[in-house]
Amino acid sequence: MGFNEIATVAGKPGLYKVLKPSRSGVILESMDAKKAKLVVGANHRVSILSEISIYTMTEEGSTPLQEVMINIEKEFSGDTGLAKGADNDEYIAFMKHILPDFDEERVYPSDIKKLISWYKIIRENTPELLEEQAEGGEETAEEKEA
Repeated sequence: MGFNEIATVAGKPGLYKVLKPSRSGVILESMDAKKAKLVVGANHRVSILSEISIYTMTEEGSTPLQEVMINIEKEFSGDTGLAKGADNDEYIAFMKHILPDFDEERVYPSDIKKLISWYKIIRENTPELLEEQAEGGEETAEEKEA
């Protein structure tokens, strides 16, 4: 599984594994213990994680979500150090540590909370996605079969 097989649905918490397209939309499975299935149609806003980026002040203008999550894993190995009741300044400080050039005017504390939530879900369910890709981007035999 890759970031291109994980989705988020606007208005619904958590992340979903993309199972397959259907006549009326796409079939998703929640990445929590319930493994609930959900069919979403054109009236839902579904985003694939591989297409999500975080705004930065760099020339490119953004950094891919996967790159940011790999940085979080390298730096914190699962323990972000943020308590559930952390205030907005703590979330912003966390983000500055991970991605120093993020755009503070366009990335809100609620976005950072969502990023951390998604990171924890991915770390719990598919930790291999948080490992740095080998130089040259070569796929392993297992990834090719999947």
